[in-house]
Amino acid sequence: MADNQIRNPIIFAPETYQYDKNSLDVNQVESDPIVQFTKWFKEAKADPSESIPEAVNFSSAELPSGRVSSRVLLFKELDDRGFTIYSNWGTSRKAHDIQTNPQAALTFFWKNLQRQVRIEGKVEHVNRETSERYFKTRPRGSKVGAWSSPQSAVIKNRAELEKLVAENEAKFEGVDDVPCPEYWGGLRVVPLMIEFWQGRSSRLHDRIVFQRESEKDEWNVLRIAP
Repeated sequence: MADNQIRNPIIFAPETYQYDKNSLDVNQVESDPIVQFTKWFKEAKADPSESIPEAVNFSSAELPSGRVSSRVLLFKELDDRGFTIYSNWGTSRKAHDIQTNPQAALTFFWKNLQRQVRIEGKVEHVNRETSERYFKTRPRGSKVGAWSSPQSAVIKNRAELEKLVAENEAKFEGVDDVPCPEYWGGLRVVPLMIEFWQGRSSRLHDRIVFQRESEKDEWNVLRIAP
């Protein structure tokens, strides 16, 4: 249905909430965006109102269709190269997207701090040693679950999934160190753009952007309009 055919639109969110806690300017951010992110992330972790500060929206796009998909994951590691999440890279929708288009975007939102961080960049799989190191830290149930779920594939019902879990529980019975599946591991987003967004009143937000053309280039720091 075209927009001009829609009758009685429903307004779900009238503009009542105001952002009024803080401000941000170019001279207030660190020269390295990784350092600046680390500072904000630590503040989010220290805020008891931010119950899952590591929750991050991971967006990818399939080519040639251009269809975009998003999901909330848990951010796990940060190093000088970028931001790492862990998942199934065999059957998942995001795995298919990345195979056709090795770029992604991340968005963190910390409601109480009235802050967002947006990250765009290319992606790369971390090495096997790194994936296995992280997999060892996971609870046993999560390890078995990684073996059991054909992520994003169609299944008949919950019973089918539980049957796969039971089969893998039996397979790894008595095994203290459940191994990491070959298709499971870390994906790093190497940033080409990082935006620090601080909410301000009247939706006139502060937005400071670090951008570069390639990972070898120096960062340019800009203020952009809200």
